[in-house]
Amino acid sequence: MNDLWRALRYLRKYWGTTLGAFLSLLIVTATNLFSPQLLRLVIDQGISAQNLSVILLTSLGLLGVAIVRDSFTFTQSYWSERASQGAAYDMRNAIFTRLENLSFSYHDKAQTGQLMTRVTNDVETVRAFTGNGILQLLNAVVMLIGSATILLITNWKLALVALLIIPAILGVFLFFLTKIGPRFRIVQQKLGNLNTVLQENLAGVRVVKAFVREPYEQERYRNANNSLLQENLAVVRGTSLTFPLIFFISNLGTLAVIWLGGEQVIGGSLSIGELVAFTSYLSFLLLPVFILGSTITSLSQSVASAHRVFEIIDAPIEVEDKPDAVILPPARGSVIFENVSFRYAGSETLSLTDVSFVAEPGQTVAILGRTGSGKSTIINLIPRFYDVTSGSISIDGFDVRDVRLESLRSQIGIVLQESTLFSGTIRENIAYGRSNATEEEVEEAAKAAQAHDFIIGFPDGYTTIVGERGVGLSGGQRQRIAIARALLHNPSLLILDDSTSAVDAETEY
Repeated sequence: MNDLWRALRYLRKYWGTTLGAFLSLLIVTATNLFSPQLLRLVIDQGISAQNLSVILLTSLGLLGVAIVRDSFTFTQSYWSERASQGAAYDMRNAIFTRLENLSFSYHDKAQTGQLMTRVTNDVETVRAFTGNGILQLLNAVVMLIGSATILLITNWKLALVALLIIPAILGVFLFFLTKIGPRFRIVQQKLGNLNTVLQENLAGVRVVKAFVREPYEQERYRNANNSLLQENLAVVRGTSLTFPLIFFISNLGTLAVIWLGGEQVIGGSLSIGELVAFTSYLSFLLLPVFILGSTITSLSQSVASAHRVFEIIDAPIEVEDKPDAVILPPARGSVIFENVSFRYAGSETLSLTDVSFVAEPGQTVAILGRTGSGKSTIINLIPRFYDVTSGSISIDGFDVRDVRLESLRSQIGIVLQESTLFSGTIRENIAYGRSNATEEEVEEAAKAAQAHDFIIGFPDGYTTIVGERGVGLSGGQRQRIAIARALLHNPSLLILDDSTSAVDAETEY
């Protein structure tokens, strides 16, 4: 519940619209509670007394009440949605900002499909509750108290009979919440698993087809989908059993009120109009209980989703600036590894053990080794994507842990093994690190990376649209654009991590 309360705090920024929605809800509730009194009046003093003027006036009153109720229902719905959409907007931005700031060690363990589910589905579940569920909950409480009060004032004997069913219904709901509530978190987890399988297959569709693994992946997806289906069906079974039982209990209460109220009408101690008004208030008494039931379901889902959302927002950032971090001056390019050892999170063995070397300014240093020997690890430690387990790394005499990350990474150009490109034009991808670069600077970087010739060979040249993950370009073309991107950045240190593996020998040299 603490996570859900934290989610509700996002509404504070939109307190004006939230307050407007709540006041509109109170007006709607008040009109609903006033309507049965007009029905009592038209029956007892209009129809029974055969007074057309009373019938006309009360009919106009009912029309006016309906207009007011419907108008404020619209404002309540609009303002609540506006506030909740704003809160969801801020929440999504907070999650994305956190994901961008989280260290490599977090993303090494996280599944993309799970993260996508949390940013989209879980946030929407929380938004739906903050926009509608919380107001419905307040509406149910106000209507329940108002209806119970009016029933007790109208006829306390019948009211006591009606109120006896409330504890029974609430007991059913609490039992449902206890048994079914925890399953909503499992449902969201299994939805994330399904999205993970989908995301992996969309990203690796070429590998799947190359190895003729379509049947295997289809079976894998069906299994994840079936697991989600079975969990959803378990929730549905609980819901399907709960609500019919509640309807049965409420119908018993209604029958008891009509039976006893009918006796009082026959005995002359209660008018027909009062009985009609009483049964109307009885429906207003039961309706909040049903609203509470559906809201409890939404509440359970929202609690589970809010927990998953704040697991990201609260995830620790393992690599961040020290409070006294300094700005790295323009670097000459001296890099010193001194007795560096490193272990990945969750690993029992060291990936690097007591590594020491010096790279002087203007010097080209090549690191050779077998697969898995730690070459990429060394590269990832220089821009401080990870912190060393022991030892130190310094640039121009500054320990990388003592300088601000932005000042460190802004002076390093890095081309990783996997050449990641973004949807957009070739020019936008090359200028990713310097969006204000001129056309001449972009072309100069492309020429230095041996990319200019194939780029101008495209009909649209530098404005050619690059598909998602660089689809439409060969591996070598993607690598050369990635190299051009690093060169345009004009870094003090240029790091290439096997970044020419897909280019021909002539281009490489």
